Amino acid sequence: MSIDTQTTSRPDRSRDLSQPLEKLHPDETLKANSDQLRGGIVEGLADPVTRSVPGEDPKLMKFHGLYLQDDRDLRDERRRQKLEPAFSFMVRVRLPGGICTPSQWLKLDALAREYGGESLRLTTRQTFQFHRVLKHNLRSTIQGLREILLDTKAACGDDCRGVMCSVNPSLSALHAEVYEIAKQASDRAVPRTGAYKEIWYEEERTPADGPEEPLYGRTYMPRKFKIGFAVPPINDIDVYAQDLGFIAVVEDGKLVGFNVAIGGGMGRIDRNPNSYPRLADVIGYVDVENVFVAIDAVMQVQRDYGDRADRARARFKYTIDDKGLDWVKAEIEDRMGFEFGPARAYRFTSNGDVLGWQNGDDGRRHFTLFIQSGRITNTADCALLDGLRAVARIHKGEFRVTPNQNLIISNIAAEDRERIENALETSGLSALNAGSGLRLNAMACVALPTCGLAMAEAERYLPDLITKIETILAEHNLYEEPITLRMTGCPNGCARPYIADIGLTGRAPGKYNLYLGGGFHGERLNQMVLENVGEAAILEKLGDLIAHFAREREPAEHLGDFALRAGYLDTAQGNDPTPLLK
Repeated sequence: MSIDTQTTSRPDRSRDLSQPLEKLHPDETLKANSDQLRGGIVEGLADPVTRSVPGEDPKLMKFHGLYLQDDRDLRDERRRQKLEPAFSFMVRVRLPGGICTPSQWLKLDALAREYGGESLRLTTRQTFQFHRVLKHNLRSTIQGLREILLDTKAACGDDCRGVMCSVNPSLSALHAEVYEIAKQASDRAVPRTGAYKEIWYEEERTPADGPEEPLYGRTYMPRKFKIGFAVPPINDIDVYAQDLGFIAVVEDGKLVGFNVAIGGGMGRIDRNPNSYPRLADVIGYVDVENVFVAIDAVMQVQRDYGDRADRARARFKYTIDDKGLDWVKAEIEDRMGFEFGPARAYRFTSNGDVLGWQNGDDGRRHFTLFIQSGRITNTADCALLDGLRAVARIHKGEFRVTPNQNLIISNIAAEDRERIENALETSGLSALNAGSGLRLNAMACVALPTCGLAMAEAERYLPDLITKIETILAEHNLYEEPITLRMTGCPNGCARPYIADIGLTGRAPGKYNLYLGGGFHGERLNQMVLENVGEAAILEKLGDLIAHFAREREPAEHLGDFALRAGYLDTAQGNDPTPLLK
């Protein structure tokens, strides 16, 4: 998988943190001179002339969990009227492991109704996003989150993003233990700068006792850094898509440690052959007590050696391919002060969610609700926002956001099940789990109209495309077949399309690249089979594949595996991360 896994004694350091700022990307100077992410954000928020924040400060605001966006549906008309774009902000919550309480849910609901266009988004990294938040409402939104002990720190930016954790509700005790580790990992890796509380909570600046950022320094990470914890047999977090992934190892019912995987990442840049998705390599094992030591060492290696001259090559996956996997592993071990143990055996069976009711090993009940593309709002067909508010008002357990943009109403006591069921039924939410196997395993990013990177539709288009594919599936008696389909509006891969049975990435309005053949439990990248095509070509190709699959599939064979076996892909591309999955 790696371009070069040979150990190098003297790695090239001409593009990393050791170089003068003037030799690196301008963003490195911006970060270094930002006064630890303060910049001119306060002044920009106070500027009454624009709904934007001037200059380079929107880049710094990403570290605070905020993205400046505009409504692209209105962009041309506003340009004709010589008006500035319809600016607003996306606000992303930091929610390690995807868990929140009913009281937190009710506050999130209230903030969405007041400031976020009466809509919440569940993301593919197990958190919430508010969209269309106006500049003058940012402080009120963030201070509202503070009331329920939530924040938006490091939800974006060149830092450690929200830490993911498997949410398999049938393994309640094990999940609780791994979740607590994931939460501690997030809290340890969050930036320490006082800028956040000064800007958003309007507190006075206080002198720092020592370096304000002992881990990140003045220039933080080269690019975003993603960590996730998976609990076999379900790879719901897509652990091989993480910069740093931990795979739980359980012996005699007890969590003993984790296999460690490094170098995953889905992003790529259109027409740039030096930019590509990559699956993580499993490099060894650490005991539970050494997890945080491993995290610190891995992040330090990427901090010190990551490419800071070319942001397109700044992710950890490229550091590994440029320096060599063996060298990177040895450097991590040197900083840990011990070597990784041999990887332990494990097995994944899927990366999806089990919908509906499940029993936990502690006797509690859990209900997983399908939410298409994670979009929670009220429509003529389904008052999802209202329905979940009604559930939150009577629920005494937790809510868990899944990495597949679904929601688990978790830890339901036996005496409360009937009330929860009645609330779901009354609001029409129970019917959401009645879709096809394709629909229930589909994801999409937000894309248009708010994402500035989107080249094509995703979230708004996917439901209609699925309906057309469902017609083909029904013709071949495959309507219930679980097939993963993931769509993004650009090549960046936020919905992890490159490890789906079917992946679609936007190229232009109405045009997509079509990928086939990902592994059903996230262990194999798919491959592009059609480039820059429209709906008709996509449906024709999928129609041929589905018909072939229906005729010649082997028992229990998944669509992606069939596409590989039946010759739709280049079998010379070996991208299985580890033989331990076999």
